[in-house]
Amino acid sequence: MNMSAQLIYDTAPLGSLIRYSNGEPRPPQRFTRKLKAWNHDNGIGRLVERTAQEVRSTRQSPAGFCLRLGNYGSQGIIAVVVRRHYSVESTLHFEIVEMPKPGMVRVLTSSVARDELRFLAPDIASAQDWLARNRYTDARFEIVDDPDPVMPPSYLGRAA
Repeated sequence: MNMSAQLIYDTAPLGSLIRYSNGEPRPPQRFTRKLKAWNHDNGIGRLVERTAQEVRSTRQSPAGFCLRLGNYGSQGIIAVVVRRHYSVESTLHFEIVEMPKPGMVRVLTSSVARDELRFLAPDIASAQDWLARNRYTDARFEIVDDPDPVMPPSYLGRAA
């Protein structure tokens, strides 16, 4: 089911796998430039963060969300984490492919009234093991409930 960016922001819980698409068919492999452009607007990522609308005296930015598209490295060391931020005003089509299952554990960190998903574990023991190997001083665990409520971030901006 195609959803808008606003609907993903409002309804998808952290840790969900989200497919995004521009609605165009995939070009043939031989058209490398067209294929690269298509791959930019079509893919799948894990919802790791929501950001509230920000209103400042000099600018305003809409609410949005961030998808982690992949981790790249070697020998167990992650060198690059690829993330992409989407505004609720994005014209792309989105779809929830998979939501976290009840009993899974989110490893979260918080910063400026927003949570960021660092890891989605199948159980508490796996989450504790992951956190022991990946040090985050402000990390906390959150067990996925049934149903899993969506908690949008607090309003960060101030009126002008």
